[in-house]
Amino acid sequence: MHEEILVQVENLSRSYGPHLAVDNISFHVNRGEVLGFLGPNGAGKSSTMQMLTGNLAPSLGKISINGADLLDQPLKAKAAIGYLPEHPPLYLELTVKEYLRYAERLNRIPRADISGAVERAMQRCGLADMGKRLINNLSKSYQQRVGIAQAVIHSPPVVVLDEPTVGLDPLQIREIRRLVRDLSSEHSVIISTHILPEVQATCDRVQIIHHGRLVLSDSIDGLQRQMRPNSLIVGLRQPPADSALQDISGIRSSSALDHQRWRVHFEPDNNPAEAIAIAAAQQGWGLFELAPERLSLEQVFVDITSRDHAQPQEAA
Repeated sequence: MHEEILVQVENLSRSYGPHLAVDNISFHVNRGEVLGFLGPNGAGKSSTMQMLTGNLAPSLGKISINGADLLDQPLKAKAAIGYLPEHPPLYLELTVKEYLRYAERLNRIPRADISGAVERAMQRCGLADMGKRLINNLSKSYQQRVGIAQAVIHSPPVVVLDEPTVGLDPLQIREIRRLVRDLSSEHSVIISTHILPEVQATCDRVQIIHHGRLVLSDSIDGLQRQMRPNSLIVGLRQPPADSALQDISGIRSSSALDHQRWRVHFEPDNNPAEAIAIAAAQQGWGLFELAPERLSLEQVFVDITSRDHAQPQEAA
């Protein structure tokens, strides 16, 4: 089935004088997809988000939102975007319903449709019982919900959320993550974040930007594969000489972690776990541990962003 592309970014660059903050990046986002946009401070993440939402003009490149060119048809393109900045643009002295009605008028929703749109946004964002509450009296989590409600109140095809869970406690974070997943059923969602577990819990695809360039663009499944290096941890109570491990088919190298445990590196597609277990049983090595080593998402992120000569990757 053909996937509908709602966001198309082509050869996007942004310079600040001699400094190239965003360097020729290209990617797309399909309908129903949640894209996580990661990057360390100063990587160009914020500049990219501002260009995507029409708040910053690119130096070079093209952005298409729901088929409309952001530079040639700015009103049409921006009408297709819902945006939650890192600091939600809330008026704390208003009630939730008053604020959302104001947001509807800003989005030029016909007067006859405003009431229904407000009620629908409140229902979707878990604010159905909060309409008469002053925003100033809401918790941080519910203020975030109000911010998301103003972003989706006009049912835009594309929703951009900048750090949507910053400052929230673990329970509040889970609530916002669930809300984001619900939004993806009708929208394309782009989340800018530096919280790595956020990506695994919420997104379908992840992109990492570093020094203004995309250094990773992959599905979550692909990222999980990167988190499984070609190595095993082997524990033996009666360890053999190193040469005995090296002689097992598929093992490329081994290094001792302590007097009974080794890290064993093996060739791709030639996992020696079964051969190690057989050899240990036959030789009486006393096998007590045999487990695939697993990198954390943080280790993958640090590895990618610390490469001196990281090359851009094409968008999946």
